[in-house]
Amino acid sequence: MGRSKNNSSNMNAKGDRVVYSEFGNNATSPATERAVPNLPPNQQNLKVQASRKGRKGKTVTIISGFQSNQEVLTTLLKQLKNQCGAGGTVKDNEIEIQGEHKQKLLEILTKLGYKAKISGG
Repeated sequence: MGRSKNNSSNMNAKGDRVVYSEFGNNATSPATERAVPNLPPNQQNLKVQASRKGRKGKTVTIISGFQSNQEVLTTLLKQLKNQCGAGGTVKDNEIEIQGEHKQKLLEILTKLGYKAKISGG
């Protein structure tokens, strides 16, 4: 009735238990994320747009088109949130800032050297 100590189907070569992952081998490691080339700001064409889709009617301003790694985006996000006085996040290599801040973000990004333009209505 007890467990078998040498059940090879539950053990790997080292004898450790197998851990299940629902994501398989598709997870990116920090080393892979850092492999994204960091283009200088003047070579990045960014789009700034407001969106309400999937947010229960609340507006967020999305900045897309980044060609930078996660560390650069996180640093830029912190600056933008501070200057807009709003919350925000990085999702799928895009920065989302809570609220309608298209003009303000366009001015800030231009001062930082990015090529940015307003997209959408």
